[in-house]
Amino acid sequence: MTIKVKAIIGSTSSTSYNLKLVNYMAKRYQDELEIVPVLINDLEMFSIDIESDPSPAVRAFKDDVKDSDAVLFAAPEYNYSIPGAMKNAIDWLSRGGDFTLHGKTGFIVGASMGVLGTVRAQIHLREILSNPALAPTLLPGNDVFIGAVHTKMNDEGDLTDEATIQFLDTVVQNFIAFYKKQKAVSLA
Repeated sequence: MTIKVKAIIGSTSSTSYNLKLVNYMAKRYQDELEIVPVLINDLEMFSIDIESDPSPAVRAFKDDVKDSDAVLFAAPEYNYSIPGAMKNAIDWLSRGGDFTLHGKTGFIVGASMGVLGTVRAQIHLREILSNPALAPTLLPGNDVFIGAVHTKMNDEGDLTDEATIQFLDTVVQNFIAFYKKQKAVSLA
């Protein structure tokens, strides 16, 4: 069984290391996870004034995320937190009464050129996602903070650091087991 995972890319940059990481993961784990990046570049800023009649880009984004078994959040770190565009995307997912993320199993990865990876951004992201209006079930205790990513990835976007690859392999296997356990509980 392949798990259909939508990966919300928190950066709008065409050269995003987080997008490259997700693309690498999609190739590496293709036998177990069908990882599809979901870009947030075209989402207008959330406003209650347009919540009941969002743009086609917002509707397509929400439908894309809804059409998944699980969600992967690829979180860059800007000024010790998640980018505003990622927060805006999450705001859209929490509104409109359809509970897009509610009950979805998810996990978080993040890569940056800094030494700490995206640790501070991921702390904030977990806090945001703890909102009952969102309520995804996140994989606990498997934090992926890839620091100095520019030294661990080649020009094609493939990870080259063996310790990082092995750690990511472990996290993905833990996520698959966690997903299956959550699925079994929901069917019981």
